[in-house]
Amino acid sequence: MITAQRRRVRGALAVAGALAMSGATVTGAMASPTPTAYVCTGGQIPTGSYASIRVTGECSIRPDAVINVVGNIDVAAGAVLDAQSAPSTITVGHNVTAASGSLLGLGCQPSNFIGRFAGVPCAVEPAGHTVITVAGNVSASDANTVLLRQLTVGGNVTLTGGGGDIPWSIKGNTIGRNLTISEVTADWLGVQFNKIGGNATLTDITATDPGDPGRTVAVVENTVGRNLTCTGLAPGVSGGFIPGEVNHVGHNANGQCAALV
Repeated sequence: MITAQRRRVRGALAVAGALAMSGATVTGAMASPTPTAYVCTGGQIPTGSYASIRVTGECSIRPDAVINVVGNIDVAAGAVLDAQSAPSTITVGHNVTAASGSLLGLGCQPSNFIGRFAGVPCAVEPAGHTVITVAGNVSASDANTVLLRQLTVGGNVTLTGGGGDIPWSIKGNTIGRNLTISEVTADWLGVQFNKIGGNATLTDITATDPGDPGRTVAVVENTVGRNLTCTGLAPGVSGGFIPGEVNHVGHNANGQCAALV
């Protein structure tokens, strides 16, 4: 059961381009003067203003959509939200959550938009980019995959447990408060080029890429307002491969990340 679920989630990235161009059925309310709740069971989420969005199937964002959510975006267990294959503008008034076995993919941009050509182009309209703003928090619990690229998050980003056969990427984000990642076992995990107002705490993370047993958790060129703490990162931690790619920390760098400043 778990293997089948992982295969389905992993396959979601392969079909992301098709989802972005498809017209699969989505249930919920169209944009209206009074936003109402929207449930996506599969296919595209179009332009609109919604009270909330709940994703229960494999869903993508319609290319160039402008979406305003008054409340939360919630990705249900085993579901997929692909907002990293096509340009869009998404504004969330409260929080984004992802449940067990889900895939949460937010953000795409030309390669030169993040760090040293570290952006990930949109599969649809590679010259375009996303603008994603979350007023509250982004959290995932036992998710299969989390991809957060160039988001603006007013509160905390908290990722607890989970992992699968797809690399996790937390890259180029502006996080108002704290970034906390713990107990994740994934193909690879990178925390790169982020601006974090509070603390960055990474604990008990394992990179398992079978093609490169020496591959490490990457903590590269982040700006952290308070403390950067890393413990239990296996098989180790890397500060990048280019001279000068150090992390900038307002207070202290601790544990395995003590030398990465």
